[in-house]
Amino acid sequence: MSSITLSPRIRTSPFYEAAVAAGLSDVTVYNKMILPTSFGDLKAEYDRLLGRVAIWDVGAERQVEIVGPDAAACAQYLTARDLSKMKEGQGKYVAMCDHDGRILNDPVLMKLSGNRYWFSLADHDMLLWCKAVAAEKGFDVVVHEPDVSPLGVQGPLAEDLIADLFGDHIRELKYFWFLETSLDGIPLVLCRSGWSKQGGFELFLQDGSFGTELWNKVVAAGEKYGIGPGAPNHVERVESGLLSWGGDNTPDSNPFEVGMGRYTDVDIDADFIGKAALQTVVAEGIGRLFVGLIVDTDAADDWPLPERTLVMLDGNQVGTLGAIVYSHRMQKTIGLAQIKREVVEAGSLVEVTGPNGASSAEIVTLPFL
Repeated sequence: MSSITLSPRIRTSPFYEAAVAAGLSDVTVYNKMILPTSFGDLKAEYDRLLGRVAIWDVGAERQVEIVGPDAAACAQYLTARDLSKMKEGQGKYVAMCDHDGRILNDPVLMKLSGNRYWFSLADHDMLLWCKAVAAEKGFDVVVHEPDVSPLGVQGPLAEDLIADLFGDHIRELKYFWFLETSLDGIPLVLCRSGWSKQGGFELFLQDGSFGTELWNKVVAAGEKYGIGPGAPNHVERVESGLLSWGGDNTPDSNPFEVGMGRYTDVDIDADFIGKAALQTVVAEGIGRLFVGLIVDTDAADDWPLPERTLVMLDGNQVGTLGAIVYSHRMQKTIGLAQIKREVVEAGSLVEVTGPNGASSAEIVTLPFL
């Protein structure tokens, strides 16, 4: 495997040195930063995520902060979801779209104290987009990237570990809700969230100089729970049907085509970018659906596909395949795809090309598990 050369254009997170010391072996680039993908044993990392607790350097999940008198109005204009009832301490999974209704990002939007909002981003350069929109619309806000880096703690024992560190009151936190807090003087935002369906939290570190110290504190507290390092797990993500923006979607996808229909509110009074285009999509009907595939092939490689591949039916392209893996729990090869709605509704068998060549595939609803 080729190595990645670090430079000022590819940053590392505050947790990078601790991750290297823990045995980091493989990385990718995400938001122009290093994002760990493995510590040398993907199956062990998968088992740890499902059975115990894992610590993840997800500092590449960058934040765009919007602060000022018009912060709420600016956040709403950037978001295809109704924010009118959003409260401090609450996060919402949202779609950010362009004026043609094409999804640009699927962040978690967090409403903090002090009239501040964070867009906790997937992999796309949204800081420039948000700055430009705020300036063109004349919103009275400051838009910038704060010194904030999330540390993931994921797995079925994550809640017990976080309760040991912060107190049992954290057990009452609802999903995507958060607390502005600290740990031994380290400033944090503690959110029940993360890149898995196994339960867990993200510790949004607000001072990068504490990166290694925070990592070590979490590891020390987690030793009795069998904690170990890992990364957002590709197999678990596919099993759980979690969207990977930029991988599973195509550049022309709208939120309805990537499974975000229930998070997209086209009939609210407030205006937002892409509203008219998305209203047209609803009126005319959704063209593609985000679905699972059970693929008739031997075990696929656990690593992501290097590029999207075609989904075919009777020699015609009917969709795109964004991921294919071997599910250890299902003991089947499965994938995630965008496929034409009429093909999905007809229940047709399709054909995909994975690591082992062309295979037939059954379309199923998500999540697999």
